Amino acid sequence: MAGPKSTTSSASSNAVRSLLRAYNENTSSRLKFIDAFLLFLMLSGIIQFVYCILVTNFPFNAFLAGFGSCVGQFVLTASLRSQVNPVNRAEFKDVSPERAFADFALGSIVLHFFVYNFLG
Repeated sequence: MAGPKSTTSSASSNAVRSLLRAYNENTSSRLKFIDAFLLFLMLSGIIQFVYCILVTNFPFNAFLAGFGSCVGQFVLTASLRSQVNPVNRAEFKDVSPERAFADFALGSIVLHFFVYNFLG
């Protein structure tokens, strides 16, 4: 039984290694920066959710504002990433990278305005 399990784990580790190698070789530094921010937002939301479950949810509107801010910012950033990705250039041919960033910035301002007002 040790043979198939080690073969499976070896194949999955090779797949992860080749995925990371392809990501590092084919992804621009701009997209890697956006991906790092997406990872930060995801981890921040997970930490807030776990804190709410394990410790306390008081005040609940503060949790909702913080978690909603993470989720909303994640969605806006994922949209920015898809618009500035050169692979998707044909789909977003009318949107320049500068316009995509301006839309992202305006959406972020509006999102955080609502989050700030939700806090009270």
